[in-house]
Amino acid sequence: MSFSGKGKGKEAMGVAVGADGLTAEERLYQETVRELQKTYAKKIKPLEQSYCFEGFHSAPLTPQDIGSKPMVLLLGQYSTGKTTFVEYLLGESYPGAHVGIEPTTDRFVAIMNGPEPKVIPGHAAAVSGDLPFSGLTKFGTKYLSRFQVAQLNNPLLANLTLIDTPGILSGSKQIQRGYDFVSVINWFAERSDLILLLFDSYKLDISDEFKGAIQSLRGHEDKVRVVLNKCDQVSQQQLMRVYGALMWSLGKVIPTPEVKRVYLGSFWPRYKTPVGNRYEENAELLAIEQKDLLRDLRSIPKNAALRRVNEIVKRARQARVHAHIIGYLRSELPSMFGKNKKAKAMLDDLPAEFRKIQVRYNLPPGDFPNPEAFKSDLEAFKIADFNKFNQKLITSADDALAIDFPRLMQKFPSDSRR
Repeated sequence: MSFSGKGKGKEAMGVAVGADGLTAEERLYQETVRELQKTYAKKIKPLEQSYCFEGFHSAPLTPQDIGSKPMVLLLGQYSTGKTTFVEYLLGESYPGAHVGIEPTTDRFVAIMNGPEPKVIPGHAAAVSGDLPFSGLTKFGTKYLSRFQVAQLNNPLLANLTLIDTPGILSGSKQIQRGYDFVSVINWFAERSDLILLLFDSYKLDISDEFKGAIQSLRGHEDKVRVVLNKCDQVSQQQLMRVYGALMWSLGKVIPTPEVKRVYLGSFWPRYKTPVGNRYEENAELLAIEQKDLLRDLRSIPKNAALRRVNEIVKRARQARVHAHIIGYLRSELPSMFGKNKKAKAMLDDLPAEFRKIQVRYNLPPGDFPNPEAFKSDLEAFKIADFNKFNQKLITSADDALAIDFPRLMQKFPSDSRR
């Protein structure tokens, strides 16, 4: 399934298309994107802008952000095979790819569909109106110098955008990037439909920076899957031990009761010769696992429209709670003297203030941000400078959550909403 393309090619594959050259799923996706862009711009974005949501979460979404193709984020320590894994999925190398046993991918690379192979530097990609990366400008020049877009004409990329990331190091090297690595990871995680954590059978240790990156995925746990690579280089008995050790390590970093799906495999492109000893006893199991992963990747575009709605609803709820918090704190300041003193007192006991807000506005505790993180962000502002509580903006967001989004959900087949 593709979100763009010529109808004749789809008909040749046995896919029904309409007079507009689109399949039913593609048409639903485009209709959903248009409705989301309209509702967000009219009813959610004004609320975000009024209470500086950007200073606590992320910049307002652009139409390109909402309408972008599904994104898959790859994370892993160096030499776990991320770039080779991308080449396995594509069936070919991509422009600017480097592979080696030492850390070779030293930048973020967005691998996207394009008419011909080319590399777009980060600064140019961030200001392009056709690409969904304008929000990356907030990370500064040093980061944009370490970001690029690689384009090539590939069937998989008609449906997906892949994000290859720098290999994560341990020790002192991890603090010399010149930009906030964890914040960048979080930015991509918010926009991704799937997040793959790559490990190999010989490197199960999780460095401090990798741990920080994984923990920054909090709130996106439903998107996370794990890939254990190079499984053909250990025996079946060793593989069982490696799998157990991996689950134990992840259990200390991802504090959720659900067991993450782990795909076992050895992801070598067919045009490359595998490196190292290979144990054929694992071949049948790995073939099944690799097919499962490819099937799940192919299902991402099919569910993309529904996930777009889910992500905008989640963001709208966050913006609504954020507005209540800021509006409440602003209203509690005295009108004349002692504003700074009162502001400090509220900051020092923010969890208690959150409980008051929950009770006053009947808001679910699960929608509230982490008090310590919120306090850290809030210290960069003066509460007195924020806008006062605006019920009209809240009502508009409530209408989106109670009317617009549920109406949009009715367009989806009932089986896809389960």
